[in-house]
Amino acid sequence: MIGWKTDFSYHTVPFADFLSGGPPRDGIRPLDRPTFITQDEGDEWLSALEPVISFEMNGEQRAYPLQILIWHEVVNDVVGGVPVTVTFCPLCNSAIVFERTVDGRVLDFGTSGNLRNSDLVMWDRQTESWWQRLTGEALVGRMAGTKLNFLAAPIMSWQDFKTHQPDGLVLSKDTGFRRNYGENPYVGYDRIDNPPFLYSGNLDGCLQSKERVAAITVDGVDFAFPFSILAEEGAVNYQTNGVDVAVFFKFGTNSALGDAQISFAADIGTTAVFNAILKGQRLTFTAAGDWFTDAETGSTWNILG
Repeated sequence: MIGWKTDFSYHTVPFADFLSGGPPRDGIRPLDRPTFITQDEGDEWLSALEPVISFEMNGEQRAYPLQILIWHEVVNDVVGGVPVTVTFCPLCNSAIVFERTVDGRVLDFGTSGNLRNSDLVMWDRQTESWWQRLTGEALVGRMAGTKLNFLAAPIMSWQDFKTHQPDGLVLSKDTGFRRNYGENPYVGYDRIDNPPFLYSGNLDGCLQSKERVAAITVDGVDFAFPFSILAEEGAVNYQTNGVDVAVFFKFGTNSALGDAQISFAADIGTTAVFNAILKGQRLTFTAAGDWFTDAETGSTWNILG
């Protein structure tokens, strides 16, 4: 392909799987030199229920507002001394953070301009391999077959981040780019009855194609917990492939995709999933307002576990 130095002799999926999303490589510009500000400074332009990606590494706590990530999709950062890549794909409405050191080499990621299964395909500047963001796996190039290490990073409201991570910093809007931060260029895309963009796979009919779910993989087996059920239950205790998990849900986080202004969008809630075994004891949880309690010790837990 013109302009790419990728070794296309290596690939794990058919090239027909890739579709152009419209913009060229890095037409959606990643952030390589992110700067951060205090929570008081963030309060000047972030509303209480706006969604942010919450991430902590080695005691450093950071919030990445989706009103910025929706325009850049990829942030190459170093948090707590660890090189990481923070990602958000609007088309599948999900945030994932990866450790970006592979075999001792730090990779820098960007947007390839391609989609696969309506999900962002990243590329790394060191080898120009192509990576499926949702799985963290290199699909094309010399890194094909390599998988990145996932790091926990839930989406939550700005207010919840401030409550539970009071010492955390927030990504600054001073990115070096002129974008309409706070505005949503995908108005209405999160309507679950609308078909996904540039997706040609089969739909099984179990759920509407854009139903929000908390999705986890345990030893190669995939599980999805629909938000519609989580919203009713608040907390779900389940054994997935022999592993006891607890799925938490609470309202109080706006959609990034539902309104022209993210601060005015509907409250769609947030979720987090945890291993329910603590110090050898299985805990079972129930929701108690915005908090969660376990039956075994009577302790109270927040959305971050």
